[in-house]
Amino acid sequence: MTKAFDRNMFIKTAAAMIGVVIVTYFLADISHQSKIRELTTKHNIEVETIQEKNKKFTNGFLESSVVLDSAREDRAFGNYYFELASLFYNIALSEKNSSKIMSYKNKTIDNCSEAMPKYLASHMNFIKSSEFFNSTIQYTVKPNYIKLLKLYVNLTESGARLTLLRYNASKYLKYLAENITIVNSSAILTENATELMEMFNETMMMYGSELNNFEQQEQEIEEYDIEGFNPIREPT
Repeated sequence: MTKAFDRNMFIKTAAAMIGVVIVTYFLADISHQSKIRELTTKHNIEVETIQEKNKKFTNGFLESSVVLDSAREDRAFGNYYFELASLFYNIALSEKNSSKIMSYKNKTIDNCSEAMPKYLASHMNFIKSSEFFNSTIQYTVKPNYIKLLKLYVNLTESGARLTLLRYNASKYLKYLAENITIVNSSAILTENATELMEMFNETMMMYGSELNNFEQQEQEIEEYDIEGFNPIREPT
């Protein structure tokens, strides 16, 4: 009887222990599964955040570049018309034929009128591009990408100043041309043009200084090497 009792107690004790182990295992498994789900959810959120940042970085960089290209294109057209206007203005002042003087005077005015809206459009696009490049910085933590974006911000800010100066120079040159008068078949400037000439010369000096800065920024960007840079696959 004692042996049978001991045997039954052993079986019951073993069964109870096994039950405890099974329950403990299931409880631990539930806890582990909960942690796995929690980590998975956290991971998915992090991945989505990274992907969203990458998407915004790509969109921001590409949109900034497109607007910058538009600014450069408008500036190029503005330069074309301004240089023609400067050429016609100088020819008008050196001519000795009244009809030719008037022709070159009008051509100067017309080309200045063409240049001014181009410079103004370029100026606005440089500002817009600068804002886009600056806002794109928040979507990356890579120091070399941030530095490149800041270089573009500097370039576009310089471009905005540059085109505004050329816009003003075009305006002053137009006013100077309008003040050309003819005396004895020679072109001369009226007395009111003295101040205009000073403003024009001062603006052109400021333009030359800013142009040097703009070209230095362009060169720095061209020489800035980021190995493997690809705005479409930008990792944070």
